[in-house]
Amino acid sequence: MVQSVILAIDEGTTNAKAVVVDQKGTIISTGFAAVPIKHSQSGWVEQDADEIWLATQKAITSCIEDVSKISIKGLGISNQRESVLIWDRKTGKPLGPVITWQCRRTAAACETLKKAGYEPMVIAKTGLPLDPMFPATKVTWLIENYGGNVTDICIGTVDSWLIWKFSGGTLHATDRSNASRTQLFNLIQNQWDQELCELFSIDPTCLPEVHDSSHNFALTLGASVVPDGVPIASAIGDSHAALFGHGAFKNGDGKITFGTGSSVMTTIPRFTTPPMGITTTIAWSLNGTSTYAFEGNILVSASIFPWLTKIMGLPSVDALLELAKTVQDAEGVCLVPAHVGLGSPYWDTDARGLLSGLSFNIEPAHIARAAADSLAHQVTDVYEIMVQTLADIGQLFVDGGPSSNQFLMQLVANNLSRPVTPCLKTESSALGAAHLAGLATGFWTSLNELAMLEAHGEPIFPQKIKLTRDDWRQAVARTTLHK
Repeated sequence: MVQSVILAIDEGTTNAKAVVVDQKGTIISTGFAAVPIKHSQSGWVEQDADEIWLATQKAITSCIEDVSKISIKGLGISNQRESVLIWDRKTGKPLGPVITWQCRRTAAACETLKKAGYEPMVIAKTGLPLDPMFPATKVTWLIENYGGNVTDICIGTVDSWLIWKFSGGTLHATDRSNASRTQLFNLIQNQWDQELCELFSIDPTCLPEVHDSSHNFALTLGASVVPDGVPIASAIGDSHAALFGHGAFKNGDGKITFGTGSSVMTTIPRFTTPPMGITTTIAWSLNGTSTYAFEGNILVSASIFPWLTKIMGLPSVDALLELAKTVQDAEGVCLVPAHVGLGSPYWDTDARGLLSGLSFNIEPAHIARAAADSLAHQVTDVYEIMVQTLADIGQLFVDGGPSSNQFLMQLVANNLSRPVTPCLKTESSALGAAHLAGLATGFWTSLNELAMLEAHGEPIFPQKIKLTRDDWRQAVARTTLHK
């Protein structure tokens, strides 16, 4: 018997993932492939668009070779956000690298625009501050450095690139969630903004068509790992996809995604200019209507663990976290992982990582504990700002690799003074993309039906023990003293 399924891609910063999801919302197969990252200069982070496509194909091949007799009814795409590239529309050849969300090469350009007084206008239209994390200044850089001899350029985030490749180069498109992260999309008017395009010297005709997150974009064509004729039925940023995958459909529902960086996101009923330190974004769009969210983006989160594991000569991240659990607290030690600057709520490009509070009684376990504490401190910095503005506070979900670690999530719950609920299905971003693709193709019929597919663990309730916030705030302030 042939089983009907949805195939979903989650193209992340370090890995491309593919999942096959059945009618019950169960992931019946997964596949992974690494995506190389290059650091060509200090603060520059880039990838190769062809390598991203190759990794996506490998992930799909690995995923579907383990299942037989399936009929793919739709393809969903979630993707690393704010990473951007340009390519030749006629040849499909990438022009230059994919400049990733972590890259800081356009920091000076952002500062120039800030000093010229443009930031209030940009925030009012896009909900985003002038920071090199966001694609607009990166696009300008790419065109100036690689686009000079090409007459017809496509500008796109990673979802646009994958839609282009899966459709055999027949469609250049994106969804509102990804468009909202480019700093070129007007969140009030839900369209590309002419004034912003002029500010960043970008031709709007090079930008993709913008559709709902759940939408039949095109049919697959010439992508050997997927049969021709499969509807490409969703596109959504990975953090947004995780929120949707949790079933966070009520105002005030939120989630924290832990990964290389972290994203704290809560839904809001309408576009609102964000409080200082966080951003406003489009979480997703259905039937022409956008759902908005507050968000805080943390640049270095769980990626501090493998770095410190190597520095301390430990065999694994698990060993590092086990060491952290052997002490009750960090004895005043703080590790601020500002290795590529600080994101929300500080938005300080020049900040750098700092280890403070050292004395002769400090053991390696205290430093390991400080690294674990930094995960909770950073999300608390963001969430404290959100709750001051939110009229409704709903459930708070957690996902991503670290969310399966009870010790880390207990620290987060303690510091937030509220319960957090883990997702039992670890691939929440891929699931969100699958759910949206299923809606577009009729595989599932409603949000209520999707809500029935949720699979969450037991909430982790806060204990009375909280982290000392004063030491953390002082340490964060010291990260900028070198300027």
